[in-house]
Amino acid sequence: MSTDVLIVDDDELIRVGLRAIIDAQPDLRVVGEAADGAEVPPLVARLRPRVVLMDVRMPAIDGIQATRLLLAASADPPRVLVVTTFENDEYVYEALRAGASGFLLKRARPAEVVAAVRAVAAGDSLLFPAAIRRLAGAYGSSGGDRLRAARLTEREAEVLRLMTTGLSNTEIAGQLVVGVETVKTHVGNVLAKLGVRDRTQAVIAAYESGFVVPTG
Repeated sequence: MSTDVLIVDDDELIRVGLRAIIDAQPDLRVVGEAADGAEVPPLVARLRPRVVLMDVRMPAIDGIQATRLLLAASADPPRVLVVTTFENDEYVYEALRAGASGFLLKRARPAEVVAAVRAVAAGDSLLFPAAIRRLAGAYGSSGGDRLRAARLTEREAEVLRLMTTGLSNTEIAGQLVVGVETVKTHVGNVLAKLGVRDRTQAVIAAYESGFVVPTG
């Protein structure tokens, strides 16, 4: 079964390029395009893509607001992958805070685009720990007592700390010398207690609460 993708970008050349890359893969399929965030909710309702490649800077409704609208409109919204020219951009950080699962640079190689789409389609977050650390340091706001209110166990807090470094469940399991299924359970508990959708939002919450400090 193919993974359906919606491309949202006000630059036609970018849309054409992304479509060519994605449609060349046997397991991926572009089902639609949009030039502005205002077009996204009705297209998603009609086409039901699994992944939305979302530009952040668009004229009427930008990618941040479009992401918020998508997450609010459905119990099972598509995964949003932000596509951006500059990684150190407040728009990117706000899109991640709004619920995007990760971001991809427009200069990314075709293989990187394909891998990113497959990753978020599978339910994984596309984390670049160093980049998110820089973004949190530059644009993050105080999350107050969010972590304290979540009442994470000692092991859940340890798992969250390892998540902020970009480790996969398998890598975390190796670090803690436990089974992968045990780590999956802890990750699920962390997400539920923080009230977030995926690892990206959990990592942002960790930075903004002061649980980890965005240095470097």
